[in-house]
Amino acid sequence: MRHLTEKPMVPRRVPYTAVRRASAEEEETGVHFAAHDDPDAADVEDNELFDMSRRSSTALEVSDNNTLYYGMTLGARNRSRKSRLFWATVVSLVCVSVVGMFWFYFNGINWMQRSKKRNVILMISDGFGPASETMARNYMQKTRNFTISYQSPLDEILVGSSRTRSSDSLITDSAAGATAFSCQMKSYNGAIGVDSNKTPCGTVLEAAKLQRGMATGLVVTSRITHATPAAFSSHTASRNMEDLIAEYQIGNYSLGPMVDLMFGGGQCHFVGKSQPNGMQSCRLDDRDLWGEAQKNGYTTLSSRKEFDALDSSNAHLLPLLGTFASSHMDFEIDRDPKAQPSLAEMSGKALEILEHATRKKNAGFFLMIEGSRIDMAAHTNDPAAHVRDILAYWEAVSVVRKFVDENPDTVLISVSDHETGGFSVAKQLTSEYPEYLWNPHALEPVKHSIEHISFQLLPHQPDTGVAKGDADSDRYKLVRDKVFPEWMGIKDATHEEILAVARETDSVNLRQLLSTAISDRARLGWATHGHSAVDVNLYAYGRDADLLRGNHENTDIGNFIVQALGLDLAAITLKIRAERVVQSTQALKEAWLGRRNGLGDLDAPEHNH
Repeated sequence: MRHLTEKPMVPRRVPYTAVRRASAEEEETGVHFAAHDDPDAADVEDNELFDMSRRSSTALEVSDNNTLYYGMTLGARNRSRKSRLFWATVVSLVCVSVVGMFWFYFNGINWMQRSKKRNVILMISDGFGPASETMARNYMQKTRNFTISYQSPLDEILVGSSRTRSSDSLITDSAAGATAFSCQMKSYNGAIGVDSNKTPCGTVLEAAKLQRGMATGLVVTSRITHATPAAFSSHTASRNMEDLIAEYQIGNYSLGPMVDLMFGGGQCHFVGKSQPNGMQSCRLDDRDLWGEAQKNGYTTLSSRKEFDALDSSNAHLLPLLGTFASSHMDFEIDRDPKAQPSLAEMSGKALEILEHATRKKNAGFFLMIEGSRIDMAAHTNDPAAHVRDILAYWEAVSVVRKFVDENPDTVLISVSDHETGGFSVAKQLTSEYPEYLWNPHALEPVKHSIEHISFQLLPHQPDTGVAKGDADSDRYKLVRDKVFPEWMGIKDATHEEILAVARETDSVNLRQLLSTAISDRARLGWATHGHSAVDVNLYAYGRDADLLRGNHENTDIGNFIVQALGLDLAAITLKIRAERVVQSTQALKEAWLGRRNGLGDLDAPEHNH
């Protein structure tokens, strides 16, 4: 027993030390950890003392967090280390953020645009105005018994409208209209990929190919060398220089081949005038561009059979040049499906080929699709051919929209370069108060275009009997028994109408007579055989389509493509500004509605601007 005078025993303070896991005996006695009297125990490394991640929390325990260690309590030391770590992390994050902000501002946006795979499909409905959309919709409602609420594939994606003036006129032509889209600038009527000073301007197609490594394509129903496709793929002072345009299109200039895929008509401009290969030529020299294209690796085709045999998965298919008519492809109303593919079929095949070619790449494709002959039917004031080509264009739009749905990083833009015909869905026939009606059913039985009928009639020279008004002449009977009732679906043609058509030998006058016969019965009006200044509808579908809402200048369409793809057209312009813009041979002006002065009227190439 301890005496009261004895000093109480003070427990000796022991240093912190590494601890060991309790033995089985200690577990039973409740003693879990023991301090060691060995002075070497105090020299255990700091990492061993405090590395809690290496030991189970049940195996390591500190007896006194307030015990001094190297002049500082361990709690304070731990908090200090955490504080230093926190502030080091904050400073690092701030530095990284500042550097990142500067990089993103100067380079990041551009890099993101260039690295992101995008597809841009620009569809151009040449000569297609707002009234034409109304007419085609009404036609479908009345002839197919569609409901009053029916919407066309275009109605569903309407976002705004586009202005159409060129740099030198309130009424544009197709060349200047397409150049506004392709070069993002206004130019003069007739300009093909050149500015108002006739200097080549870089196009969105060229920039997409060179700056983004994208695949490119043109699909049209006109000659592939015609104004609209030419403005994306060539640079000439005049749209009439189609010989030079064809040279550009197969890569005969400083940039080399820029168009990977071409579908359309116009084979005659790729064939020399003296080539013994059976192909029809309209070139004014002997240059064989068809053969040159083949030597340079192009896959070439010129028939429906070859088109149907195309294997979209063939890695060696591009570049590809397919022409299915010597001049323009046929109007949809005249087209033989066994001889020529439709616009929808060509568009679908082009999408398959271009998608497969870019499937494993970080770059998509740029594709321009034109419903070319919508415009040409309106130039002739032919409502039946006009509506059929609009419906064919709608089918192509449906094909493209399906592709957009399956490929979300794709945008479809559909716009017209201008309106043609001053077309109205109404016509007053008498001086009396007009009737409020038009008759879509008058267009339904028409089997051929006015152009086709004119070609069939002009070779038949009028006989003496017709000149005298003889109703028993062979030519009169042809018009009475075949042209009106079978080809035009008109059963009530008058003697005066039949006689006027049978007598006419001038193509322009003949086509006007045929147009009046159909348009009067349908109650449809035309103000001109040329273009008008009316704004045209703008449609868009897919990624960023909402950015095109509202009323825009036609150059805004080009700007939208430039921004979507991160292109620099000025850089392309610098590369090509010295390119030749005038062809060495005479520029061949097209015939006007089949009439060419001094060359006769028989099957002359059409002059459709």
